[in-house]
Amino acid sequence: MAETENSIIYSQKRKVSASFMDCTAKLGISHATGMIQDNLTECFGAMGADNYRFNKEYNAFWVFTKTMVHFERRPDWEEIFLAETFPVNNAVFRTEVNSVFKDRNGKILLTANTECCCLDLISHRPKKITDTDFPRENFPASVFENRFNKFDFETTDEDYVYSQQVRCQLMDMSNHLNNIEYVKMGVGVLDADFIKSHEIKEMEVHYMGECKEFQKLKIYKTEKDGKIFVRIRESDRTVFEMSMSF
Repeated sequence: MAETENSIIYSQKRKVSASFMDCTAKLGISHATGMIQDNLTECFGAMGADNYRFNKEYNAFWVFTKTMVHFERRPDWEEIFLAETFPVNNAVFRTEVNSVFKDRNGKILLTANTECCCLDLISHRPKKITDTDFPRENFPASVFENRFNKFDFETTDEDYVYSQQVRCQLMDMSNHLNNIEYVKMGVGVLDADFIKSHEIKEMEVHYMGECKEFQKLKIYKTEKDGKIFVRIRESDRTVFEMSMSF
């Protein structure tokens, strides 16, 4: 945990290693959400509020339901930067967690906001965070001004791009598809030429359903109001949606 005025701010130096860059030799779009997730889980661990402890003491676990990222600049391959993460509220059943990545000169690279919900380990029903020892006050000020959107777009069979089956290497410790893999699939609707010629400004992702091993997912892409929208479906249900602005 960082030595700052507020002890719930987690600060960690990170590096754009080869496994975190894309074809532009910068931090990949989906890889950025991976680093945000890494810093967030480490932040919760430093607070004693990670899933290992919540599983054991509160019969509860965390799920990430939404994330929005605003990009100022994607750091380059091998660039070292400072990642800071901290919760900004406690809204009974959920909390919002901000992340800020800064370069060596203190200039902001990206800001992110993630909505995390607490669920009962057995029933998977919402569980009150206020029934745990998760912080209830003295939160740092939010650095993320934009609010989550309610997506309003349609997809048809003509918007289908490709399919992906959930295999073991895509799963997390809960035996479900890892959150980051949804984002990778979403970014996968773009080709390398597009990513090399366009710089992302903002991305928002909504995790809407769990997927298990061997399930087959279909990925759809459409455009509306200057944004690229992605929907991932498993059978007849939508499990993930995202928007990207370039």
